[in-house]
Amino acid sequence: MSIAPLAGYTIAVTADRRREEQVELLRRRGADVIEGPTVRTEPLADDTALRAGVEAIVAEPPEITVLLTGLGVRSLLGAAESMGLGDDLLDSIASSEVYARGPKATGAAVTAGIEVAWRTSGERSTEILSELTDAAVRGARIAVQRDGDGEPWLANALERLGATVVDIPVYRWSMPEDVVPAQRLVEAVCARSVDAVTFTSSPAVRNLVALATAAGNHDELLAALNGSVLPVCVGPVCAETAKAVGIEPAITPKRARLGTMVLALAAELSGRAQQMVVAGIDVTLQGSLALVGDDEVRLADRERAVLHVLAGARGAVVTKRSLLRTVWGDTGADEHTVEVTVSRLRRRLGRAGDAVQTVPRRGYRLA
Repeated sequence: MSIAPLAGYTIAVTADRRREEQVELLRRRGADVIEGPTVRTEPLADDTALRAGVEAIVAEPPEITVLLTGLGVRSLLGAAESMGLGDDLLDSIASSEVYARGPKATGAAVTAGIEVAWRTSGERSTEILSELTDAAVRGARIAVQRDGDGEPWLANALERLGATVVDIPVYRWSMPEDVVPAQRLVEAVCARSVDAVTFTSSPAVRNLVALATAAGNHDELLAALNGSVLPVCVGPVCAETAKAVGIEPAITPKRARLGTMVLALAAELSGRAQQMVVAGIDVTLQGSLALVGDDEVRLADRERAVLHVLAGARGAVVTKRSLLRTVWGDTGADEHTVEVTVSRLRRRLGRAGDAVQTVPRRGYRLA
């Protein structure tokens, strides 16, 4: 009997945009999912700065237009259309040399009929800054469609070099209106009751850490994400942000795509499945799922942890004190807690349960 690659694993999702698509991709592969958006993307369709930027480009077309995000391109064109300036904006952009950051911005531009003169090989604004340094130094007029960052980092950098820059904020990243789901996600990560956390943007990483810090769980969060809970970043920019806040991403696909990220996560976790013969019965351990013969058994967190420790010992005896330290994180806890958990584990394993043997005055072993 085959097991779905993510069956038995619980994945925490921090995204807001395309969250439903990501959750569906994970569940289709067998995962249980906890949703707790740590970021919100707010459109600025009625924002004064957005209107001012559009009007400035229409009034005096730039020599160079920089497009940073696919969402930003679509939102900018939509906002201009609602202002009655859609065609004028397209004409102004078309008369300039267009630089795009990565495939998403490029794709949105091409779909809108905008010819892209140059695009980054990666997805970093620093690549654009490097490419436009000479133009900025000679004072070129450059329009920059900003991403959701509160500060116009690229526009400011180009302006410092000497360019005349029109910064166009289209949307902003902020904390979610309802932070309760995100707070619950933080608690689940700190308790290590999830197997992985996915990040599809840098703000999602920063906001998760900020929420944990506000709750007094900063150190616990970092310990979990640098321990048994896998941090998964959609691409290198997101991964760099994670490293900057103290998280070493375990998984970062080469191509920054949602589907690629899910496939990489599935490959990593399914590869951790343990297969063994217990009491003459084929048993596969995958996360909280135990496949005993053809029977699927779902284990509680502590039962799962105890079984994985015993399986990892390869038949050697594991003391109660060692289990208390490894599973409960407290060698001073009552050993009766271990006995109760082992008893429940035996019942759940059914016909393979007798293989969890008690070694008097020593501990337990998996035969």
